[in-house]
Amino acid sequence: MNRGPATFEQLRAALGVHGVFVRGSLSFDAGEGPVLADGRVARSVVLLGNVGGSIWRPFSRWRQLPENMLRRDPLDDWSKAIIRPIADEFAATAYFPSDPPWQPFQQWAMRAEGLKASPLGILIHPEYGLWHGYRGALGFADILVDDGAPARGAHPCDHCLDKPCLDACPVDAVAPAGFDVQRCRTHLRADEGQRGCMAAGCLARNACPVGASYRYPAAQLAFHMAALQL
Repeated sequence: MNRGPATFEQLRAALGVHGVFVRGSLSFDAGEGPVLADGRVARSVVLLGNVGGSIWRPFSRWRQLPENMLRRDPLDDWSKAIIRPIADEFAATAYFPSDPPWQPFQQWAMRAEGLKASPLGILIHPEYGLWHGYRGALGFADILVDDGAPARGAHPCDHCLDKPCLDACPVDAVAPAGFDVQRCRTHLRADEGQRGCMAAGCLARNACPVGASYRYPAAQLAFHMAALQL
C-alpha cells in the first residue's frame, strides 16, 4: 500500500508547532527496512529534525517546567515526548539516535537528502550548512511518496576551495582525515578552549560559510558545547 502527499502534509502540520521538520524520506525493498513495533519490517522511514534554531524556543519552554529541569538528557527526552505521540497518531514506529537498537541515521540521511559528511563529521546540507540535526524518525509499514521533497543540491565541501573550517580549529582537531573528538574535548577543558569555543561555539563550525543564516542562537550553541564536554 502506498500513502500519498497528504500524509506528509499532516506530518508537517503536527510537527511544525514544535519546530520539527520532515527532513526527508526513504523507502526499502521488502525485508530490508528496520523492524516496526509490531514485528513487521518498515517499507518507509521519515526523518525528523531541526533546521537552524527551529526547536530551541519550544524545547526551552518545555525544559523550564519544574518536572523537566533536572533531566540528564533533556533534548533527547523532549524529542521523545514530541515524536512518540505523533508516531501513535500516524500508526508509525518512532526511532531515536539515542536509543537501541541503534539505527543508521547518518546513512538514512545520506540516502534521503543526498548529504555527505563535512570534515567535522557533521553532515553538511547545501542550504542549512552545519546548522541542522535529526531528532528522530518514523517507520511505516507502507511506502510513502513525498511530492513536496526539495531538490537535492551539490555537496558544498566539494566546491569549497578555501575550507576555512580546517584552519579555524586551534588544536587541529578538524582535519581532512576526520574529526579528532578526544583532542577537541581536551582543548575545551583548557582555559583557551573555555574562552574560545565554549564561549562562542566551535570555531571550526562557525568558520563554515554555508548556511550561516541558520546558525544556532547563542544559548543553543552553549547547550551543545556543554554536551560535547561530557
